[in-house]
Amino acid sequence: MDEHKETLRVGAAVRRRRRTLELTLSVVAERSGLSVPFLSQVENERARPSHRSLEKVADALGTTAVELLAAADPARTVDLVRADDTSVEDGTGFVVRSLVRGHHQMHAQEFVGDHDPGREFQLRNDVLMHVTEGAVEVEAEGRAYRLVRGDTLYLTGGVRHRWRATVAEARVLVVAVAEHIDAVDEPGPK
Repeated sequence: MDEHKETLRVGAAVRRRRRTLELTLSVVAERSGLSVPFLSQVENERARPSHRSLEKVADALGTTAVELLAAADPARTVDLVRADDTSVEDGTGFVVRSLVRGHHQMHAQEFVGDHDPGREFQLRNDVLMHVTEGAVEVEAEGRAYRLVRGDTLYLTGGVRHRWRATVAEARVLVVAVAEHIDAVDEPGPK
């Protein structure tokens, strides 16, 4: 058995974020459209949220699913993520796998299949999208970009964007500077 393989424990990260914001489970339930009992089970590690549910919780908490997943495991100086390590499926065929675990300066995830193409993202810091299989379309700053295997798109922090797979089983590697890092240049006097 691999001693470094662990079950992803996102519930504690959800609870920490909710408590930091001084929100009740009822408020998070109302904002997310999920039930209080389900959220309680998630926080107590008795239920694993689908990726779609985790996105709803993240939206309700003013963060991203990436941040919640990243905060789920303790930081390590060296961490190996094997090809068969924990993936989260949302029930529609969309699968996401964290490639960097813990509280680090960078997040990386592999997305397989399609996700909610109407969902818009706006990350605080820079993000890089690399297509490893298939093809995707990305909308950013009023333009559409078609990316195929081997293509990489770089987005500066703060750029609103959305993306969708255009072929089944598309694989996209998304690498982003962590939200807790002040990597964005703030306008003002220098």
